[in-house]
Amino acid sequence: MTWLKWLPWRYVVRYVAHKNGFIDPVALLAKLHNFAQPSEVGEPIELLRAGVVFHARGLINSRVIQHNLDWVWPYWIERQFDPCDKSFIPRAFSITHINLTHRNWTAIGYPDCPELPIVDPRGLLTPFLDSWSLDGWIMPEQGECLLPSRLNECQQQLTVAGDVSISTTTSQQGMTLQNKAWVVLEEGVPVLKMRLRAKADKPGYLVLALRPQNPEGVSFIHKVALNEQRNQWLVDEDKQIQFSQPADRYHVSAYKQGDVYIHLADAQQQAEGICDVGMVTAAALFKLPDNDWHEVEVSVPLTAAAQPKLQPGAWPAEQEKCCKLTCPDPHYQFLYGAALSSLILHSPEDVYPGPYTYKRFWFRDAAFIIHALLCAGLTERAARALQQFPARQTLLGYFRSQEGEWDANGEVLWILQRYAELTGRDLSADWHSPLKKGARWIINKRLSDKLDAPHAGLLPAGFSAEHLGPNDYYYWDDFWGVAGLKAAAELFKNVEPKLQQEFTQAAAEFSTAIDNSLQQCASRLKRPGMPASPYRRLDAGAIGSLAIGYPVQLCRPDDPRLLDTVEFLLKRCFVQDAFYQDMIHSGLNAYLTLHVAQILLRANDPRYLVLMDAVAGLASPTGQWPEAIHPGTGGGCMGDGHHVWAAAEWLLMIRNCFVREEGDHLVLAGGVPERWLGQGDVVRFGPAPTRFGAISLQISRQQDEQPVLEWQANWHKPEGPPLEICLPGYRTITTAAAATGIVRLEKRNTDK
Repeated sequence: MTWLKWLPWRYVVRYVAHKNGFIDPVALLAKLHNFAQPSEVGEPIELLRAGVVFHARGLINSRVIQHNLDWVWPYWIERQFDPCDKSFIPRAFSITHINLTHRNWTAIGYPDCPELPIVDPRGLLTPFLDSWSLDGWIMPEQGECLLPSRLNECQQQLTVAGDVSISTTTSQQGMTLQNKAWVVLEEGVPVLKMRLRAKADKPGYLVLALRPQNPEGVSFIHKVALNEQRNQWLVDEDKQIQFSQPADRYHVSAYKQGDVYIHLADAQQQAEGICDVGMVTAAALFKLPDNDWHEVEVSVPLTAAAQPKLQPGAWPAEQEKCCKLTCPDPHYQFLYGAALSSLILHSPEDVYPGPYTYKRFWFRDAAFIIHALLCAGLTERAARALQQFPARQTLLGYFRSQEGEWDANGEVLWILQRYAELTGRDLSADWHSPLKKGARWIINKRLSDKLDAPHAGLLPAGFSAEHLGPNDYYYWDDFWGVAGLKAAAELFKNVEPKLQQEFTQAAAEFSTAIDNSLQQCASRLKRPGMPASPYRRLDAGAIGSLAIGYPVQLCRPDDPRLLDTVEFLLKRCFVQDAFYQDMIHSGLNAYLTLHVAQILLRANDPRYLVLMDAVAGLASPTGQWPEAIHPGTGGGCMGDGHHVWAAAEWLLMIRNCFVREEGDHLVLAGGVPERWLGQGDVVRFGPAPTRFGAISLQISRQQDEQPVLEWQANWHKPEGPPLEICLPGYRTITTAAAATGIVRLEKRNTDK
């Protein structure tokens, strides 16, 4: 649409702006662009669209919430709008009101079902993407109601054994409410279940409340109707909410009448409500027996028809396929199980980095999540996700999820090569053309090596969805480009040697260009650390340059450039032993903290465990991490409240503590904490896929004896790799590979 350049739209926009007393938007945009390197794409249209939708919700929030604070709102609003709470945020100049303090929710669901209901920190249940929610309350006939979102304390837990469920328990003044949510398969239909159990020492009611809200704010309901049997709501003539018993009382309220909470004790009852504003609230009340438990089960079908691909008993079947961890640390054990559940839930076909804000596709997130699926032994799930990639490749070979992000091709080629080596399978011939086009796209996309500039030979300036800063020549993209070319060369080694040679040479030339650029940075900065781009000082964006060491291992573990970058980040960019990303995120990042921990682990630096413990401590009670965590509240402040990339990184960190590839050999037990090896403790992990084959480890210690490490392996080749056993605090042992083995470990002499 180059004809648009010839239209006088800039003059029209300027004229209209000046005539109405506004700042010139064209001049403002030009000023903004001056802060970034010239780039083909200012910001991907997909992200602009998502941002507009996000802040449109925030604009609606600003028009509704602060004028109706007598309503019962979700937990984040009750905290963030309370001037006495540490989560309070003043709103004077905020055009939009969004959740910046408690972006915490946890997905539940059924394997291979694309619908992912979410539960907030007080049990508020949102059945559908960006939908209304269901809540549970207790209303005594005398006294204050028990409203979970207004309570400072609650107990919430995730159960991952069997069907995944979340239980939330709140108590107040002789009243206790238990709320359990999970998804089951009923005649082929995935059905969301919510079980409310209540007990009170005074007469009252258990309340099921229908709310036009969710963890992001307002979500409209225009109409609700209770059926004649008083055991089902029909919402907006579309979604059904079924109760296990008829309601004893029932109320509905529209926006102008206020929240239904205000009308719970009204004598007159209403079975139907319509609201043009879209703020219908409804309540179904169930009489509580005197000082005894009463239970109501709520059912919400997630699809209109049966789903043939969903299988009964899917949760236990999927969990049985996984690489298993057994350790004496219950929190680490729980987080590992929660991470596995997250990966299973968010890979129905495509893989998603979150159930709500990030329920869309990025190649970047997909590469890490699929890598975790592979390392967890969920091979077929990973293969199915990879099959979605070719349809997203352009005719020129670009693997496009968002325009202007140049790391995608490298990530795709790298994860395909990891799939081939971890499974021991050759990629089918259908992949050869996408691979070749993808690798040549990287070659053609590179800038000229002859440029008289620090970015000579690098990929163009691009938008960084990794939040490294304004458009720039990011080394993150370049390291992934080299990794992709090396992966393509390896994949074509036994298929087409000429292509192997072409891509090997291209990778070498690209690496030389990067090295030359980094040498100029070292001269400018007077230290070897790697900034985010050739034109940046060392800052938080340098976290992206760690990609050279993890995950793609393009350098030795002791590379001075790598270690100096880590030291800078640890000194200047860590808060509470977690990486603080002060660009965009403005919060603590679990997954980026674990990237630093992986570098330390490779370097045999014991500080890796400090960072792991910090990340474990940042997890929510349900074992999840938001993308960014508020340093003060401990709640999510950016991104999805259930960040699947973070879950993937936790699984990969645990895996690499037990077994990781390093060149032509395997490192065993390199990060297993010594504190796990108490007398009588047994630690197990496996079977863990590696590029050499699958291996299972067991470390045990009896009485006062030294630990014993045993392994069983199923190597891809008869000879297997050399093994380096380096349990922290014990002497390193190198041994030739065998299908089985046992080694007694000796304590390292720390006097020398």
